Amino acid sequence: MEESAISMPPASTAVENSGHPASIHWFRHGLRLHDNPALLEALELGGDFYPIFIFDGEVAGTKTAAYNRMRFLLESLEDLDESLKKYGGRLFVFHGDPVEILSGLFNEWSVEKLTFEQDPEPVWTARDNAVKKLCQDTGVEFVEKISHTLWDPKVIIENNGGCPPLTYMLFNQVATMVGDPPRPSVEPDFTKVSMPVSGDHDKKFGVPSMDKFGISPECEEQNDRINSWKGGETQALRLFAHRLQVEEIAFSCGNVMPNQSFPDLVGPPLSMSAHLRFGCLSIRKLYWALRDAYTRVNLDKPFTISVVGQLMWREYFYTMSVNNINYNKMEGNPICLNVPWYKDDEKLKKWENGETGYPWIDAIMKQLKHEGWIHHVGRHAVSTFLTRGDLWINWEEGLKVFDKYLLDADWSVCAGNWMWMSSSAFEKVLSCPKCFCPVRYGRKMDPNGEYIKRYLPVLKDMPTRYLYEPWKAPKAVQKKANCIIGVDYPLPIVEHNKASKECYNMMMEVKNKLVQQGKGIFVFFIKLPFIYLISCQVKMRLH
Repeated sequence: MEESAISMPPASTAVENSGHPASIHWFRHGLRLHDNPALLEALELGGDFYPIFIFDGEVAGTKTAAYNRMRFLLESLEDLDESLKKYGGRLFVFHGDPVEILSGLFNEWSVEKLTFEQDPEPVWTARDNAVKKLCQDTGVEFVEKISHTLWDPKVIIENNGGCPPLTYMLFNQVATMVGDPPRPSVEPDFTKVSMPVSGDHDKKFGVPSMDKFGISPECEEQNDRINSWKGGETQALRLFAHRLQVEEIAFSCGNVMPNQSFPDLVGPPLSMSAHLRFGCLSIRKLYWALRDAYTRVNLDKPFTISVVGQLMWREYFYTMSVNNINYNKMEGNPICLNVPWYKDDEKLKKWENGETGYPWIDAIMKQLKHEGWIHHVGRHAVSTFLTRGDLWINWEEGLKVFDKYLLDADWSVCAGNWMWMSSSAFEKVLSCPKCFCPVRYGRKMDPNGEYIKRYLPVLKDMPTRYLYEPWKAPKAVQKKANCIIGVDYPLPIVEHNKASKECYNMMMEVKNKLVQQGKGIFVFFIKLPFIYLISCQVKMRLH
């Protein structure tokens, strides 16, 4: 977000102080009214209640957000404001440093209590510690509640002997030992509070437009999306109800995670990930709805963790990031291998722009830029292609692109997935044989070519036989399809078979160095072709 978009709050909010005790609920993530325990704490005080949001240049990922994600955030805030209107209140939006803004509001509104949802990632620690200190210095009670995650990550770590559980399997074991996560809290009751609103609220405290941040669409497709993802609690709950019906049908057929097991790349949006990322939907509401639905449908079967597998992976990555400020980097990150990746800005840019010459890869990257979302299978394909599969480029570069365009990109989950897919950390370290072929995988996932033709209209008339590797099409076929390869659509930037073999050899070289240097330091369970890294206490340099 542009620094010029940051401004200090007005000298006076022009909201009349009633003299009653006042509370503030500070929205950051958790942009919803349902299952919001911190919000309930603010309402318990009674008196005057002020819901606020502060744009500080970084909140909710705004520092790196491009057009689609910023639009989703603003839609979520507008929806929250509309919901508050139903109870006679409004959302107060400020721009600037949270400490300075809150300090002024504490005085003007006679605030006795500040509440907020826990942001467990270390990038938010300094901000929250500064606000907590302000509260202590001014005698304002602060209440921080956990609802962005299923469990308090620190409790998981404490129950694992003070160290994050390094593998997903171990995480699930520790979570089971800790016990079930809390069920969703009750709906908020606004009858105990008054919500003062100024006469010129929209002008002073309304949700800003995109122009405020100097962010504009990069291409016309961003305003003419095939799949339109709309932010806000209202849309999240509507999508949640539909998604639950889909899950129950799958449960009755003996399946779990239908959106992952049977990916529909051209169907309407089903994923809840963006709404979970901004907290428009409660993670606990989704978790318990899935679990209860599975139990209802399968009375004779025990609950299996795979029912909520994607939610558990999210939880795992949040836990692994705690106290690790370098979690989104390779250097200085104690859980990530230092791999000697290539630096190739030209190939990186072609990958980002969907110009690799591999239609399956390019269609995915076009959808990412146009709509801000891509399916799980697409993420696997393009991340592997960039890193250990074809281009051997540092996963951090891919993370920057995802962090810019993905609606659901958050600091820990996005970085965790990139480390995992590049074989730099977690379950299957240095796993190269599992690379995805950009031709065969595309043909498997999109057998009729409908997805590729949707996002690469230049190939819409290319026969399916040649669609996945159009450079093999005879010139006559290319002319008939109005797409000359090398002119209208690029030639492949690498030869996959050759590139993947080179990547495999380099990964095996890294693996051998790690084994040689790690004697007496690392503990390994070797189960070829994978190495399961057990100890994260020592970081090795592999250059």
